[in-house]
Amino acid sequence: MDDSILDTIKKMLGPDSAYDVFDTDMIIHINTALSILTQLGVGPAKGFRITGPDETWTNFIGPDIDLESIKTYVYLKVKMLFDPPSSSFVMKSMEETCKEIEWRLNVAVDEGKYRTAE
Repeated sequence: MDDSILDTIKKMLGPDSAYDVFDTDMIIHINTALSILTQLGVGPAKGFRITGPDETWTNFIGPDIDLESIKTYVYLKVKMLFDPPSSSFVMKSMEETCKEIEWRLNVAVDEGKYRTAE
């Protein structure tokens, strides 16, 4: 999977990476999710935001760290804001998954993982 945060989320949501009509909307929602992660202790202590396809997962969290739950978290947060499901059951499931990931990230942060020095 592409290391670009924007391109990864776009691919998961469906649009081709070359289709940029909704990039601004997605960037805003991605930055919201990254802000929440920063508050949870994930990523650079000073915060992090993307402005386009150039910012990568490695820029956000650093090398050699398992990022899959972070990618899933950002995707779910963006999906719920950008293209929410019509089913309340699906929305509830997504919300519960986000809560579980937040809890697991809190545990990981307490163990000294997921905080870059920047």
